[in-house]
Amino acid sequence: MSQTEADLKEAFAGESQANRTYLAFAKAADEEGYHQVARLFRATAAAETIHAHNHLRAMKGIKSTRENLQEAISGETYEFTSMYPGMIEAARTEGNREARQSFDYANKVEQVHAKLFQDAVELMDEEIESYSYYVCPVCGFTHEVDAPSVCPICGTPGNKFIRID
Repeated sequence: MSQTEADLKEAFAGESQANRTYLAFAKAADEEGYHQVARLFRATAAAETIHAHNHLRAMKGIKSTRENLQEAISGETYEFTSMYPGMIEAARTEGNREARQSFDYANKVEQVHAKLFQDAVELMDEEIESYSYYVCPVCGFTHEVDAPSVCPICGTPGNKFIRID
């Protein structure tokens, strides 16, 4: 890997992480009543997304939809088979209950994501009806068409789910 390729990879990771961090900061600022600061965090998060997309494009990381789905399946599968199990065990060993629960939620939901992506690959060439997805605001569980009555991962009521169109 060339220095420029390594730099693009590092920059992409940094910009992506900054986006997520600033969105979390914006939520906290809104909750504390600092709405203008929250707007600044959201605006900066949007700019960081633009930077990350530019870096990913320069890395030739965006391909055909079928290839992107296969990449997504691979990434999600790695997370629930290799990455999170070790993290869950380390958090359990260290007695960090909050981290263990966070890792466990993500681990379970990544399995769902891999299946959703696999289903999308299999249905790509078929004409399918458009529908929404629903995401649990606590654990990230993702469901097609309608929100479940209760999240099967964490028990959050379905009426709290976020609709994604």
